[in-house]
Amino acid sequence: MLTSRPTDDGSRPASGAASAALPLYVDLDGTLVRSDTLHESMLLLIRHSPWFVFRMLGWLLGGKAYFKRRVAEQVAPSAQDLPYTEAFLAWLRQERASGRELVLATAADRRIAESVAAHLGLFTAVLASNQGQAGNLSREGKRDAIRAHAESMGWPAHAYAGNSRDDLPVWQAAQQAVAVNAPPGVLRRLRQRHPDARVFAPEPVTWRTWLEAVRITQWAKNALLFVPLLSAHVWVPEVWGQVLLAFVAFGLCASATYLVNDLLDLPNDRQHPHKRHRPLAAGRIGMASAVGVMAVLLALALALAWAVSPAFLGLLLGYTGMTLAYSVYLKRVALLDVLILSGFYIWRLVAGAVAAGVALSNWLLAISLFLFLGLALVKRCAELEAVLLDSESDNARGRGYHQDDLPGLRAMGVASGFITVTVLALYIGSANGQDLYSSPEWLWGTVPLLLWWTMRLWIKIGRRELHGEDPLQFALHDRFSWWVLLGLAVLGALASWG
Repeated sequence: MLTSRPTDDGSRPASGAASAALPLYVDLDGTLVRSDTLHESMLLLIRHSPWFVFRMLGWLLGGKAYFKRRVAEQVAPSAQDLPYTEAFLAWLRQERASGRELVLATAADRRIAESVAAHLGLFTAVLASNQGQAGNLSREGKRDAIRAHAESMGWPAHAYAGNSRDDLPVWQAAQQAVAVNAPPGVLRRLRQRHPDARVFAPEPVTWRTWLEAVRITQWAKNALLFVPLLSAHVWVPEVWGQVLLAFVAFGLCASATYLVNDLLDLPNDRQHPHKRHRPLAAGRIGMASAVGVMAVLLALALALAWAVSPAFLGLLLGYTGMTLAYSVYLKRVALLDVLILSGFYIWRLVAGAVAAGVALSNWLLAISLFLFLGLALVKRCAELEAVLLDSESDNARGRGYHQDDLPGLRAMGVASGFITVTVLALYIGSANGQDLYSSPEWLWGTVPLLLWWTMRLWIKIGRRELHGEDPLQFALHDRFSWWVLLGLAVLGALASWG
């Protein structure tokens, strides 16, 4: 009898060469791919038409197999864009090249399973839900279907690759077991029956992964809530504490909506050269987990918002609703998308003023309007440069733009930046500026600094040095931007206190 030996991926084979030749039945969801194709299909359907939520509730009454069939009749995720488990897929290709029989056996709908099998070209057969007389091919139902298929092919024994608790009955009937992305509890129970099971360990989901998913760095945008306090020269500690609470509430809410946006935009993100590495698009975190975290974050955000004030809670609810509308549809409307993106910044200013109980200056609103419109156009141009020019495509997937729009968008962005500086210059000489600052002449130094930063940003867009980044993210990692910010702060302090 041959002994087992360690493999390159750190796992152990089930046994020797004889068992390695057993036909292998491979699960799809969570195993071959790191996500769940049913969940992806449901999100695609909701993104296409949110009203399908009510129809899906009715389909559930027909059972899981009926539900999967009805969803698959409407939409299906693209097989080539799914987040495959690369190490396991590479091993399958090696096994197939050596002549091993591979069968895709999944609880997913037949249409999805067949599209994946056709894309990969590795499987000699497909067993799936709604195939022939089969219903929902899971647990004991999958075990019996695999056993019947193996007997019909004249195979006295078989192997199975799975990942979840539902696969335990299937592994019980298999002579060889392969565990892919399986949680520790499943592995413990599997090894009671198959102590030498081959294991492809999942990529660990750490707190860094979740911080990346909720885009914790984007919380820097919420510093805008403090701007009304600074512009009004309010230094009362209690008021700053209230705005700090509002800052945390807004951050939690924004993180929840980022998760929703990433869930709804999975197909487009997987086509994007940079966004495809996001945790959800890459399959590093599960969609069900993301929905749960999103619900917790949103509940905490609303509770904190109520503690600030009912008016602030209303603004946060409005922000949430507008963000969801943007994620579902409005982001695909050309030009309206950048107006809404800039509006989200303005919303933060208004929310900060409401939390602090201070009046929002018309000058501040005017400067912010053009500044943030310019930044929204920077973001969109950087994305379109990466998507359209790198892919040599005429249209941006999931957006309302095509390649010929780029020169016009650049011109709008540059104009917005210059108008921002113009309004700032007018403010310095206004009665409001003269009254609020003891030495307003120092503010003239902010004009060339802001002009320099704006022009440099657009030069970098033209040189394609932003790589599809959000301008805020670029600024956080850009030393020159930090020096400009320091200069603006020093000039503001000198203007305030001489």
